[in-house]
Amino acid sequence: MSGTGIPGPSAHSPNSTARGALVVVRAGALTTVQDLGRPGYAHLGVSRSGALDEPAHRLANRLLGNPESAATLETTFSGCAVRVPGPAVAVVTGAPCPVTVDGRPAPWGVPVRLPAGAVIDAGPATHGLRSYLAFAGGIQVPAELGSRATDLLSGIGPAPLRDGDRLPVGPPGPTDGPGRATVEAARWQAPPRELVLPVLCGPRTDWFTADALRTLMTRTYRVSPKGNRIGLRLDGPALERARDDELPSEGMTLGAVQVPPEGRPVVFLADHPVTGGYPVIGVVPPEHLAPAAQAVPGTPVRFVPAGPAPRDR
Repeated sequence: MSGTGIPGPSAHSPNSTARGALVVVRAGALTTVQDLGRPGYAHLGVSRSGALDEPAHRLANRLLGNPESAATLETTFSGCAVRVPGPAVAVVTGAPCPVTVDGRPAPWGVPVRLPAGAVIDAGPATHGLRSYLAFAGGIQVPAELGSRATDLLSGIGPAPLRDGDRLPVGPPGPTDGPGRATVEAARWQAPPRELVLPVLCGPRTDWFTADALRTLMTRTYRVSPKGNRIGLRLDGPALERARDDELPSEGMTLGAVQVPPEGRPVVFLADHPVTGGYPVIGVVPPEHLAPAAQAVPGTPVRFVPAGPAPRDR
């Protein structure tokens, strides 16, 4: 067992043992195992987690003929490099980045065949923040509560990768990697130059002044470098509270826009907390959150109404 909680070869399934294990050569700034997460456990205090840029994760798996739920590696800014034990097929999606195989350039967004012992390196993102390195057969670390995803806040799932970690990989599907013509036209959204987030007001909009709501919907914020998989922190004008009393902790949802005491909104992402004592002024519907995964620090952010505006108070 490695120090990260990712099992060594002795703990692999029979198939992955026969195929050997991927070896992490360069873990990068933050690389985690991600899939579609573990929805349905909020009542137990477990967030959904899963790939932040879910469309990019799904696309990587479709390009390889994997189920969209197969686990991939989510890199953050600086990418990662992995050595394959035997012949394999891999692809990199998400944030565009230079891709090499044993030091030679390889295509981004196109499946590549790797000879045994080759090192595929997904370099630093040139646009956006998070790339997805996927292998035919998927990463097969043990699942917890039905998911292989790393949840940084709760500590469920494998820890972030470190150099030298070993990762079991499953057998490829019947397509044996690339070759589905329909996938060639798969849609992928480029990293945003400006992040526009539709927001539904509530459930605690009435804890803020009318001026605060106008500020939220009309002023421009910028992505703070303090953001992570837990939340997208923003710099910009503070939102004034109409009530200063203490709010009892209550459930949180993916996309909740919470306002901590300093008044600057935080948009909660996949590893968000499950309770919190600060009011939530609105919620960004989850289908609009994928671009937030690729918004680099300094990216302008605008909130726009996603539904009817509340009556003037």
